[in-house]
Amino acid sequence: MKEKYTINDLRKMVEQLRNPDTGCPWHLQQNFASITKLTLEEAYEVIDSIENYDFKGLEGELGDLLYHVLYYAKLGQEQALFSFDDVIQQLAAKLIQRHPHIFGEIKLQSESEIVAAWQKQKSKERLVSHDKTTNLSALDNIPHALPALVRAAKIQQRAADVKFDFEHYKQALSKVYEEVDEVVEEADAAIIDTDKLEEELGDLLFSVVNVTRHLKQDPEQALRKANEKFEKRFRQVEVLALQNGKSLSDCSISEMGSLWQKVK
Repeated sequence: MKEKYTINDLRKMVEQLRNPDTGCPWHLQQNFASITKLTLEEAYEVIDSIENYDFKGLEGELGDLLYHVLYYAKLGQEQALFSFDDVIQQLAAKLIQRHPHIFGEIKLQSESEIVAAWQKQKSKERLVSHDKTTNLSALDNIPHALPALVRAAKIQQRAADVKFDFEHYKQALSKVYEEVDEVVEEADAAIIDTDKLEEELGDLLFSVVNVTRHLKQDPEQALRKANEKFEKRFRQVEVLALQNGKSLSDCSISEMGSLWQKVK
């Protein structure tokens, strides 16, 4: 063990793990696709540490995420696609291009000017990377692997960037009421068309995300907090039920409602 390790030490470790003759058998079996799920898990663990103010844990989680970056870079190098140095070069160039007010001579003062310049540069980048065999769209390059709420907000924002948007959140909210009515209509049908019901529920969720975006809130974060709030209250309800000598499943609907109100 060394007292201090550097990024180059880590790169050499990854090379050893991937050595065809002496490397780790598990690592040698991995490819780009096989570890994507693990990468996503590591990213969520980073977020979890931040939300729990576990900054010592965050130190380790960021290391795990960095390891995945190094690993992908090693795979890219093996297949002559790109190297870790290429990743650094791309990142540096992108930071410079997207922040001309910091690294260039352009002077931007207000937040709106900075955001506008950012969006303009990203549009240029999409144009450069565009597949010339298909039509250019404002919705290009939004990853399908994103959580659905995050992707919905990004789709809506891209549409809004080209002025395809409601002017006020109340218009977006009226769309939610409209979608609720359509969900009820499908749910109350004599014969339920499950595909149609799923479609209407999706429209409702999409509309709720739109209201959240108009109110300048993050839908993913809002739902995460709602999940946490519900979980905390539900656990308290379980405790109250046990204090009354019952499990929650033994309580009536009215009893559970009463416990829930006490918790609130």
